Amino acid sequence: MKETMLLDEAGVASAVGRVVESIAGQGRDLPLVLVGIHTRGVPVARRVAAALGNAVAGIGTLDISLYRDDLDSRGTLPVLRGSDIPAPVDGARVVLCDDVLFTGRTIRAALDGITALGRPARVELAVLVDRGGRELPIQADHVGHAVETNASQRVRVRLSETDEGDCVMLYEVGPEGDS
Repeated sequence: MKETMLLDEAGVASAVGRVVESIAGQGRDLPLVLVGIHTRGVPVARRVAAALGNAVAGIGTLDISLYRDDLDSRGTLPVLRGSDIPAPVDGARVVLCDDVLFTGRTIRAALDGITALGRPARVELAVLVDRGGRELPIQADHVGHAVETNASQRVRVRLSETDEGDCVMLYEVGPEGDS
């Protein structure tokens, strides 16, 4: 399997910094609630929150497992991690945080999850990596790194909170579709 490093540890830190700058430059009139999508969106949200400091009214986690549109086709039961959003989303500026944006289906599920909890004044999307290839009309408001990919490629984010070290790798998928 061919692999290419897109971002090393310093590159990941710079990408997080770009997301932080973008979020900080907008919407200061509303309470800011950061919500990380399980699994790697959670450490992304925590890193952004740490950099933004007191500007963040709350930080939470969102499990989208039951909101996915492919539950029937996956063949396995979803592993539920639970959602925990301690700050109210009603009337807030909610920034969904995830590691990679591709088709947009994960974010569609996250929007369903957030609106089940309340009615934010505004919902924005922050991603560490935007790899193009949308199937739904969804775009990120805050992007750390953009790369165009095709169907034969996968982007894998590794973060020290969930993996060994920080990096972003681009993989070519084998002939059987395995990555």
